[in-house]
Amino acid sequence: LAADLGKRLEQAVGWFWRTRREQALRQQEGGRTDRGGRSAVTGGAQMDGFARLLADLVTDAGVPEATVYGKRRLELPGFFRPTKEWDLLVVHEGRLLVAVEVKAQVGPSFGNNFNNRVEEALGSAVDLWTAYREGVFSPSPRPWLGYLMLLEDCAGSRSPVAVRQPHFATLPEFQEASYAGRYEQFCLKIVRERHYDAAAFIISKRPEGEGVLYTEPSAELGFTRFAASLRAHVQAYAEEEVR
Repeated sequence: LAADLGKRLEQAVGWFWRTRREQALRQQEGGRTDRGGRSAVTGGAQMDGFARLLADLVTDAGVPEATVYGKRRLELPGFFRPTKEWDLLVVHEGRLLVAVEVKAQVGPSFGNNFNNRVEEALGSAVDLWTAYREGVFSPSPRPWLGYLMLLEDCAGSRSPVAVRQPHFATLPEFQEASYAGRYEQFCLKIVRERHYDAAAFIISKRPEGEGVLYTEPSAELGFTRFAASLRAHVQAYAEEEVR
């Protein structure tokens, strides 16, 4: 699997765009086109390619397939709220090993959606780690928490964005930063501040033909590093516990 990681990532990105296009066409044919481009968002299966890839990485690292949850039974109890549904979980013999959030954003509405994504991701991490500290997942060892973001590569995500500063100056890295730059900074910071164990940030152009184009703007947020961190965590547990 490690040798094919780049190809599998390209396939996951391609699945995302293909599924969005098919969902939009089905809704248009059915006369149920949503306002504001939501026809390509409702449906919920766009990120399945990433979920399958992550599930394969986990099982390849040594845990049974039955311990990996990517379609159902994705709820975990929280501390500040009753439950939160994750995108991928690994739970082995009552121990929480892995929780992953997999998100995407496409244009044209980057502004409000960016703030919502930041608040959601931070809130989810704080909720999970507080619940862990309070023994909600006992007898689990410290779980591995991951965050993956796919962003559309377009003029709206690449153009500099001004910020309002009526009272205090924003941090330098946000001055005139594009939404792509803001997402990169966010993903870097949630790892450096240890809210997440690893984050992957991928930018992809909307396909015009059969090819799939994507870039990884930060080596620190590359999918290879993300996958290696996930695999190492699961493999260490598997070598110790899984028979």
